[in-house]
Amino acid sequence: MASKVNRPDWTALAEPELLQMRICDLGLGLEDTRVRCLYDQVLDELEERGFRFKPHMWISDEWFTPDGVPGFAVPFYLAHEKLKRLELRMMYEVEGGNRASCLKILRHEVGHAIDNAYMLRRRKRRKELFGDPKKPYPDYYSPKPLSKNYVLHLDNWYAQSHPDEDFAETFAVWLATDRWRERYHGWGALKKLEYMDDLMGEICEKKPLVSTRRREEPVSRIKTTLGEYYEEKRQRYEVAHPSVFDEDLMRLFSATPKHRRTSRASVFLNKMRRDIRSCVADWTGTHAYTIDQVIRDMTIRCRELGLRLTMPEDHTLLNCTVMLTVQTMSYLQTGRHRIAM
Repeated sequence: MASKVNRPDWTALAEPELLQMRICDLGLGLEDTRVRCLYDQVLDELEERGFRFKPHMWISDEWFTPDGVPGFAVPFYLAHEKLKRLELRMMYEVEGGNRASCLKILRHEVGHAIDNAYMLRRRKRRKELFGDPKKPYPDYYSPKPLSKNYVLHLDNWYAQSHPDEDFAETFAVWLATDRWRERYHGWGALKKLEYMDDLMGEICEKKPLVSTRRREEPVSRIKTTLGEYYEEKRQRYEVAHPSVFDEDLMRLFSATPKHRRTSRASVFLNKMRRDIRSCVADWTGTHAYTIDQVIRDMTIRCRELGLRLTMPEDHTLLNCTVMLTVQTMSYLQTGRHRIAM
């Protein structure tokens, strides 16, 4: 880890001025941060499993493990509370922002790092169980939520996105708990976990074959401003195809004179936007910003159609949340799920 960094005095800036700051000028370090403490916890878990290997970690613009590098990057916003608050305001969630989610991602990235350190992709049995690691990464994937051939760890059935992600997710489950045999009894994924257990027992005391400490896209070289970063990131999570809500909206709300004195549906959706967004994001694993874009489109359409509530707000909230969840699950099945880590 780098020595302690003296940060420029940007912490008191208002948001407009902060967004003009270049990320490389923030002077960020990981000392005394939650992600560093949790990283140390994962290293302790590795040591308990007999590993001498310790992956290195650095700050960049997102979570990722470069090919061939036995280490990984964490997003810059985890290095300071003010940046975490900005990420939350801009994207409505912070990936790795709480203890549970951060530990999950750290274990996942350590799985990639070990894969690289010991060149495990070359192994025949690994290819047989997880698939060909040379398979090109797709831009999107369409998960099968009912499949038992993959472990469940990160959101969005992430193990299904690519053979390498399947390997990293299986490793993360293996590292996190000793109860994986019980949890995955009768699943096809159990064979992968049993292989992982044997493989890690074989290599844990061995010296890694790859020892480079290379860091790709370190934060010190990212000259993008915070404003430019969030403009690009928001575009990335925009809903990528037109959605048609009219039939569902007309079933939930009404434009008839009978309901002309009830609350406008657009006003209701705006008022309940945060609650609906949070609930649907939790249930579906879809990024909160994407959910928010759908709610925004629904609100606009309600305004255009002149729709109003037909039942009490608590009942409407429940039905609206169910409707949006169904819409989102349908969206997940279109093959438009993004791969990030």
